[in-house]
Amino acid sequence: MQVLLSTTYFGPVQWYQKLHRADVVHIEKWESFIKQTYRNRCQIATTNGVQALTVPVERGTSPLIKDIRISDHGNWRHLHWMALQSAYGESPFFEYYQDDIRPFFEKRWDFLLDYNEAICQKMCELIDIQPKIEYSSDFVAEPKEEADYRLAINPKHPAPDADFTPKSYYQVYSSKHGFLPNLSVLDLLFNMGPESIFYL
Repeated sequence: MQVLLSTTYFGPVQWYQKLHRADVVHIEKWESFIKQTYRNRCQIATTNGVQALTVPVERGTSPLIKDIRISDHGNWRHLHWMALQSAYGESPFFEYYQDDIRPFFEKRWDFLLDYNEAICQKMCELIDIQPKIEYSSDFVAEPKEEADYRLAINPKHPAPDADFTPKSYYQVYSSKHGFLPNLSVLDLLFNMGPESIFYL
């Protein structure tokens, strides 16, 4: 099976499931950047419920995702790391993985695509999956052999996905909010650690 995905910032469990189960994953780098999507946003579980963390971007002359630059506006790296510490400090595996994750909030990347690619590589390493990932060489208007999830995996308006049924796992605030499905892969990792792969 081949799948076509958009790049993601600490993407949701569904995105990483596609990564794990597909024979080949193509990540689109020639599409136009779309606001309020997982391309520069992730969702985490906090004591108040689901919280979105968004990477601010600069709108330059090109709208293509490969050309989108990360903005340093608003001290967002520090705020995102503090939010993760607050949300997952009491989770079973935060302490174990925090040294692997913290550098993404200390080092600077110029381009969103490069940043997301580095995150993806690290998350695959930590979860212990070895996907075959290729980046598109031009815009794929109508995929012929691939299942297209570029717009389907979406925080606001997710499309039906017969191949993805969220399986519940331990979450820090489940007694307060119940199980919150399809959050950032960080939620899965910090709560389930080495068992994360079994939920993909």
